[in-house]
Amino acid sequence: MTINKIILLTGPDEAPVLTRMLLRANGSLAVRPVHDPARLEAEIAPGARLISFCSGVIVPASLLARLEGPGYNFHPGPPERPGRYPSVFALFDNAADFGITVHEMAPQVDSGPIVMTERFAIPADSDLRALENLTLTKLAESFKRMAPYFANVARPLPHLPIAWTGRRTRRADYEALRIITPEMDAREIARRERCCGSVG
Repeated sequence: MTINKIILLTGPDEAPVLTRMLLRANGSLAVRPVHDPARLEAEIAPGARLISFCSGVIVPASLLARLEGPGYNFHPGPPERPGRYPSVFALFDNAADFGITVHEMAPQVDSGPIVMTERFAIPADSDLRALENLTLTKLAESFKRMAPYFANVARPLPHLPIAWTGRRTRRADYEALRIITPEMDAREIARRERCCGSVG
């Protein structure tokens, strides 16, 4: 396999920055930002590599199977926090540290082999916005370091001897945390506001 195109599954705000990183690594590369499954399917072709960066789109197994090599996902959480909203649950659990994970994409969300992870302390005064901003910065820095490999090297990244652990959280779990009930005291309400951003 020769890498001639990268399909970049990410949001419209992140796409231009990440595209520039890839093109600096390989100016002849075609980079195709996509935001939805229909456009993703249309871009899959021989020589294409898929990279998902903090996207909420779940790539179906049928599309992953059409890729010549593994797709990679930049997950905004450490290996013990798979699923949606990992920063919310780290704050809710009063975790001392957090992290980011890069892994091969698999049909089950956040289950593929891990190829990179980095940990960092959660500042004591962090709320959801602060932690998510710090996490995004760490993810972007990691993407920049890995861009030359993604843009030029066809072989898969080596797997780390690190396994996913913990509960795979869902949107429904997040929505449940946002519910305030009459028996909750002010301390519990403040805890939920800190980790969810808004409650009600």
